[in-house]
Amino acid sequence: MRPSPLAVALALSLCGCASTDMLHSPPPPQRSETATEDRDTVAAVLMASTFQSMQQLAQAGPAEQAEILTAARESYARSPQGAAQLRYALLLATPGHPGRNPMLAQKLLRELAARPETLLPLERAVSLFELGQLDNELGLKADNERLQGEEQRADHERISATQRRLQSELDENARLRKQLDDAQAKLDAIAKIERNLTQREAGNDGAQP
Repeated sequence: MRPSPLAVALALSLCGCASTDMLHSPPPPQRSETATEDRDTVAAVLMASTFQSMQQLAQAGPAEQAEILTAARESYARSPQGAAQLRYALLLATPGHPGRNPMLAQKLLRELAARPETLLPLERAVSLFELGQLDNELGLKADNERLQGEEQRADHERISATQRRLQSELDENARLRKQLDDAQAKLDAIAKIERNLTQREAGNDGAQP
């Protein structure tokens, strides 16, 4: 059954109202990024403070170096995660101070890499970069120590071989000397026997009438 003209007109009227409402309805509110910006600002400030401490740690005297590192260690002890752990790890990895401990710094950074949710994006980037630097440094150190160990073993083997060869030559010289002494003793014995025979023959010749 075809719709009546009144029904068609009513439907068009409703459609028109809906279109009008859509045109005049306000757009959806934009998502506020203030919280994200504040978080990134805080991370940037914290990183700048940490980088400044790293510079001071590398340039300060022993007493100030110990003070900076102690403060970072105590802060990490109170809150062993997130920014405090990252700061302590970065200070431990900083060259130029007696408290440097790259292996512990690597361990702390690996723990942070396993828990990325504890860091802000900027902190994660710094953590991963420093971890890569430490991995390269400690990897090269391990390779160098391995090569030095191999060289030391090779030197030890060469020295041992030289000592064995020298001892073998000494033993051979001792054996030859003993043979020479034995031969000399035999020659002396033969010479003594010959002298005795000569003296006896001479005595017998003198005793004849």
